Amino acid sequence: MPQPLSHRLAFALYRALQWAGFPFLLVYLAVRVLRDRRYLRHLGERFGLLPRRFRRSSPGAVWLHAVSVGEAMSAVGLLRQLRAQLPEAPLFVSVSTIAGRAMAEQKLAGLADGVFYAPLDYCFAVRRVLRLLKPSVVAVMETEIWPNLWREAVRTGARLAVVNGRISDKALPRYRRYAWFFRAPLALPHELLAQDAIAEARYRTLGAAHARDGGNLKFDFDPTSARIAEDLREFLTNHAASPIVIAASTMPPAFPGDVDEDELVVEVFRGLAAQHPGLLLILAPRRPERFDSAARLLAEAGVAFVRRSALGPLAKPGVLLLDTIGELSALFSVADVVFVGGSIAARGGHNVLEPAAFGRAIVTGPNNQNFQSIADDFVAKNALKIAQKEALEHVFDALLRDSDARRALGERALECAAARRGATARAAAAIVRLYDEALLQPRRRWLAPLAWLWSAGVAADRAWKSFRLEFAPVPVISVGNLAMGGTGKTPLVIWLAREAARRGLFPAVLMRGYGRRGQRPVALLPGDAAAVDETGEEAQLILRAGDAAVGVAARRLEAFPLIAARRRPDVILLDDGFQHWRMRREFDIVLIDALDPLRGGVFPRGQLREPFAALDRADLIVLTRTRKGRQYPTLIREIRRKNPRAPIAFARMKAAVPRLPEGRVGAFCGLGQPEAFRVSLAEAGVSLAFFEVFPDHHRYTDGEIKALSARADVLLTTEKDLLNLPSVPSHVLAVPLELEVEGWPEDFPWPSPAVS
Repeated sequence: MPQPLSHRLAFALYRALQWAGFPFLLVYLAVRVLRDRRYLRHLGERFGLLPRRFRRSSPGAVWLHAVSVGEAMSAVGLLRQLRAQLPEAPLFVSVSTIAGRAMAEQKLAGLADGVFYAPLDYCFAVRRVLRLLKPSVVAVMETEIWPNLWREAVRTGARLAVVNGRISDKALPRYRRYAWFFRAPLALPHELLAQDAIAEARYRTLGAAHARDGGNLKFDFDPTSARIAEDLREFLTNHAASPIVIAASTMPPAFPGDVDEDELVVEVFRGLAAQHPGLLLILAPRRPERFDSAARLLAEAGVAFVRRSALGPLAKPGVLLLDTIGELSALFSVADVVFVGGSIAARGGHNVLEPAAFGRAIVTGPNNQNFQSIADDFVAKNALKIAQKEALEHVFDALLRDSDARRALGERALECAAARRGATARAAAAIVRLYDEALLQPRRRWLAPLAWLWSAGVAADRAWKSFRLEFAPVPVISVGNLAMGGTGKTPLVIWLAREAARRGLFPAVLMRGYGRRGQRPVALLPGDAAAVDETGEEAQLILRAGDAAVGVAARRLEAFPLIAARRRPDVILLDDGFQHWRMRREFDIVLIDALDPLRGGVFPRGQLREPFAALDRADLIVLTRTRKGRQYPTLIREIRRKNPRAPIAFARMKAAVPRLPEGRVGAFCGLGQPEAFRVSLAEAGVSLAFFEVFPDHHRYTDGEIKALSARADVLLTTEKDLLNLPSVPSHVLAVPLELEVEGWPEDFPWPSPAVS
């Protein structure tokens, strides 16, 4: 749908201001690098230069932008559900901060296929990432509004989602002031799930009429998934502290004269230490750059302390300075009282949900604007203590002296947290639905004139060859596609041949023999042998299945008399025949890759041989690379616009993995759609050390196989690839791929068997 003029003007203004400020951005980046050399690592990613291993050969990825530490933690449960519901989808996570990246790489190992820094919101950087990852869904967490990222993602045909969305009290006036601008990006998301009713109302006020309350992902925190590291657990056991207070996510002053929460907490600790001689305070500053300043503060105050990064003996009462990332959540399990920071300093507060999930007694300051509805709910149910800075020591002391009050406060907090669960499941369901709706659009508009010329040439070629039709003596069923490259034609031809044989028919497959080196026509019956160089590897796979004869010739019908001289076929299966204009056929089956149906448009813009409108010639449409139970509504609507009558069937490959010996397992293939093989292995439960992709029809060398063998004890590949190996070592195993088809029409026009 075209954007309103006001929205286009807003984006144009945004981009103009961006480029005007680009020199200042470079200065800012230089300053960041000088201050913290860690910022230099992976700096290219911020300009869209991702590692080559992230490159996808076909669309179907999910890109989740998780911003920083808190969002990365919330993403764990969401990614688990997406991995279960979209096993075929590569999952990528971007972050904006150094701490966020460290957390994501630690917590998302095995869940995410890649973690990277989000690109700067310049079109050139964003487009690079979109071209590399080819995401079907881009999901942005919480408050991140990046106009160029959002707009460019939608322009590719990907679906855009905002999950766990919120607009803080501090940010709201700014958003309202520039509401005329934010209406443009906020109109783009296909799904906008706010954290609560307050956030939903704020989004709607700013023009996002489709926003809805999806709940807060942090309510779904699973305390059983948090594990205390062994050395830290040993330290806590040896220290035998009682009680334990955690000061979580403490913050610096927001402005001159505001409270420094580290200083306040240390002061409170000194007051409590006299009353509770066994006290252990676990101090966890929010920002890593505050770790050293917190250590200096403790030393200057004369407080006994030890840093988490250098554990050692600690006198009682004492302080454990948590100067690491990612360990705080697990430590809530040992706390008696938890203070959640950012709430006495004017920072708007942090989330109380993680300590609540452990049933801990929670104390905050009065500034909880960032999570106001959660705080209000907890206070209304007496599940949270709010203290002014002057009363913080008194509130702690009272709770530490009264175990019953402390336990009751924690139980009510746990009840509040449990009552709001389910946001992760709602977010995952929305992303899966959007994934099925995605339809990536053609890009490279500047090549459109050449695509028109190509289409005109194809139409002229079809018209010319149609005047000189060749008629086969038996019915012809064509199996083809619109795209260049693999869509699974050979597996469907093998499946069709088996179905024909079950009905007492003898089929002959006529094909051109892609990649063969011989020129003469070849005719082979089941059981015959021929070199791959004479036939191409697809012919060998069909012969091995044993249900059909195979004829290989440039003019395909030339091979039919050679087959018929030995055994007359009942039906011809014309492989890759949709654009083979010179032969008349009774039935056209067209295959469409469900994950990449448009292939970037008509050549040279993309990989389509003909426009999508050519589907009007199809008698049956088969969607390949589908998932059982999924419906693909957007793709089917697009198909029905071109062809309202042809039945639509669904096909997918399943791997019959042999029993594997112990050791590292790697996989490689040279297929038109290598992701189909990777997904089949994943669905079969195979854990891979690596998955190496080669060009389609690749002829392997001994050196390539030797290099792969050095990386694994067992190598898995496809039967097609096995034919292209110079020799087959014992540790290289072929994994048969079997086609599963749903929705095949019962009235499919099989011919009657010939009477002997």
